[in-house]
Amino acid sequence: MRNMDDLYRDYFQIVFKYLFCLTHEADLSEELTQETFYQALRTYEHFRGDSKVSTWLCQIAKHLWIKEIEKRNRFVSDPIETLSVHIPVNENVEQEVLKNESKIEWYRRLQNLDETTREVMYLRLTGELSFREIGDILKKNETWARVTFYRGKQKLAKEEQP
Repeated sequence: MRNMDDLYRDYFQIVFKYLFCLTHEADLSEELTQETFYQALRTYEHFRGDSKVSTWLCQIAKHLWIKEIEKRNRFVSDPIETLSVHIPVNENVEQEVLKNESKIEWYRRLQNLDETTREVMYLRLTGELSFREIGDILKKNETWARVTFYRGKQKLAKEEQP
């Protein structure tokens, strides 16, 4: 068994970035990353070595994220209570609104892609993972990740054209 400190140090960034791609929340990503390593420590003796350690950890992280979504869906509160408006104090509010609108539009367009392509796009753009890391996480190869990302970009570019 590897030293858990070494495992944590070597794979923390990969797991955190992966979760951030899924959650878009730094605090939640960090919390789920901690839980991922806790679960990994508890079940390390069951790890068969069929995949890379990073892939195994990301699978644990993905399952924890799914459980979090299910938990949130069970306890949905009043949507008005969950809305929070952030108005920057020293920034140009108009620019901030335009920037947020373009992000929202980008995420809307990503929703039109199939789930696999969307996940590759999130991992690459938001998580800043390499194509090799994306391939490992999704149990494919680096070339597959590159092609999927390229095709996703092409689909988004077609949507953007009038």
